[in-house]
Amino acid sequence: MPIARKNTILELARLHGRVMVEELAGRFDVSPQTIRKDLNELCDSRLMTRVHGGAMLTSAMENVGYDARQVLASQEKTAIGRRTAQLVPPSSSLFINIGTTTEAVARALLQHSALMVITNNINVANMMRAYPPIEVVIAGGVVRHSDGGIVGEAAVDFIRQFKVDYAIIGTSAIDEDGALLDFDYREVKVAQAIMENARHVILVADATKFERTAPVRIGHLSQVDTFVTDRCDHPAIRRICADSEVEIIEAM
Repeated sequence: MPIARKNTILELARLHGRVMVEELAGRFDVSPQTIRKDLNELCDSRLMTRVHGGAMLTSAMENVGYDARQVLASQEKTAIGRRTAQLVPPSSSLFINIGTTTEAVARALLQHSALMVITNNINVANMMRAYPPIEVVIAGGVVRHSDGGIVGEAAVDFIRQFKVDYAIIGTSAIDEDGALLDFDYREVKVAQAIMENARHVILVADATKFERTAPVRIGHLSQVDTFVTDRCDHPAIRRICADSEVEIIEAM
């Protein structure tokens, strides 16, 4: 039973992004101490990482599902979105790339006027297309079934045609050395092109990204101009930002 329970816990984490001790104890009709032991063993095997009250998936090879990412840290992403939108003045041009946090920024930008938004995110394009004050330009390329992201060389070539005022980028993980990481090398190439072709790069990422890892390097925290997060409790990250003159904005 313990092995079957751990497998189910891993599947629940994949579906929902994180699992909580009390909820798992009720689901399996066991004590919270039993669940904590399961989670500790999964964390010792580097399959999960402990967070307050539970644990989250830390697979370095596969991202959690899109639906789970929409729910994970949703309040934090909303706060990040609102704060980031305040940094973008009217009549700006900007890139918005793939991710649920960048989608939160797009949602907060809907009341802005005279924006030109270039995106490789179908969800962003569909959200913003109904607002006449916002001109939406969507990249061509391969559409990922999992989340509506447009990736591949065609998208990279398309992005390189532009030079915009702001880039709003997300990341799947932030390493303690400041590396920005993701799962899909095709997405990474688009993100790199976006960073190279914007005058001001804004990284948006909630604090759970410090607890995760991924195999493909987008770039480094020192390459962005502004980092908007819900909170940053990591001295090493703060030191990197200070040394590289990256502004940290905590939205909560």
